[in-house]
Amino acid sequence: MPERPYTILSCSISLDGYLGGATEERLVLSNEADLCRVDRVRAECDAILVGAGTVRDDNPRLVVRDPGLREQRRARGLPASPAKVTVTREARLDAASNFFTTGDSEKLVYCASGGVDGARSRLSRVATVVDGGRSVEVGRLTEDLHDRGVRRLMVEGGARVHTQFLTSAAADELHLVVAPFFVGSSQARRFVDDGAFPWNAGHRATLAETRQIGDVVLLRYALSSRFEESA
Repeated sequence: MPERPYTILSCSISLDGYLGGATEERLVLSNEADLCRVDRVRAECDAILVGAGTVRDDNPRLVVRDPGLREQRRARGLPASPAKVTVTREARLDAASNFFTTGDSEKLVYCASGGVDGARSRLSRVATVVDGGRSVEVGRLTEDLHDRGVRRLMVEGGARVHTQFLTSAAADELHLVVAPFFVGSSQARRFVDDGAFPWNAGHRATLAETRQIGDVVLLRYALSSRFEESA
């Protein structure tokens, strides 16, 4: 079997299972204490992956926020923040977005073959564009990341990316944070899209930890035999 990084899926959802609101305005689901937890998880990873839609819609920085954690990484001979990875079909991405302009880490764009030339013309100054094949597949992507030295990967969304990793059984654990309110609109994006998931009524995921963090709850699920109990 090809080797792949140990992979953690991480997201926050509302009580009715949405990743955000139904408008373009970003809806914050987590709280400061949980954001600090996420920062610690990021600091232990080699790369952070988000979909191109998240790059466009949320303009995330995807860096380690805490100066102490950044310094600890530098002391280990690492960049202050993990490498940034995104997946796209057409690479409709702004080279001036935070994904590309913040942090000193490597930026990788996995693009479907048909969009590679355009992606390289727009983004080669700010990122390494990788030909992901006719349709970027999770297995091919994770194998390539492993070949590039990524041993621990954090996936932060959005719904399409979470769905691809889960239906491909390419995740080792899931960190699901539940916020104490409802979005109440079917126009908002859910945590995952339709798909054939390995975990269903006949094969339940293993709940490894529950933790209250202020007014939110962390549900930590073991999704593979590689699950790290003490992570």
